[in-house]
Amino acid sequence: MSQAHSISTHRRYGTTRVCNIWGVPRATVYRHRVTGNAANEARPPRRRGPEGACSDSALLEHIEAIIEASPFSGEGYRKIWARLRHLGVCTAPRRVRRVMKENDLLAPQRPVQRDAHPHDGTIVTERVDQVWGTDMTQTVTIGEGRAYVFIAVDHCSGEFVGTHASSSASRWEALEPIRQGVTRHFGCIGPDTALGLILRHDHGSNYMCTGARL
Repeated sequence: MSQAHSISTHRRYGTTRVCNIWGVPRATVYRHRVTGNAANEARPPRRRGPEGACSDSALLEHIEAIIEASPFSGEGYRKIWARLRHLGVCTAPRRVRRVMKENDLLAPQRPVQRDAHPHDGTIVTERVDQVWGTDMTQTVTIGEGRAYVFIAVDHCSGEFVGTHASSSASRWEALEPIRQGVTRHFGCIGPDTALGLILRHDHGSNYMCTGARL
């Protein structure tokens, strides 16, 4: 209709006048024209601006090579971007993050290669008083407030060799179950009393502080 000519003026009506009379926004008309164009539909979408130092596929190869050569397993995209710049591949950090995200290479998504465990998570010794395990937990009491509970367990029999509860979580309180177990199973506390006994713990601050290491 916009290309039709007026009989009186012999001029085309135009898109603006036709849209005003019909009450249709011109943007809608232009959008339908672009959508109906087969050439525009076949054109793949692409990001605006220059492509950068290399294509996405070549950048992906550089990123995978850096990850493969790195001795670390949890490096993020910013460290990868810094290593790329060191190699002469200058690109934006957001582009590195996008390429890594599209290929599941970000640190939370990247699988971590770990060494095989020497055991299945259970340690059982051949005899008692060979390996003891100790740990701490905490609870809250109604009358006295927070309480810290320390235990020591034999890895062979599963027996509690010592238990202790205290309002403090110092290194001296952490060693109390061990003192109880050594006194009960080895007779006394003294030099060379429990030779060959191994103590396992979770390397918490209560056990790793100065004066509490066994």
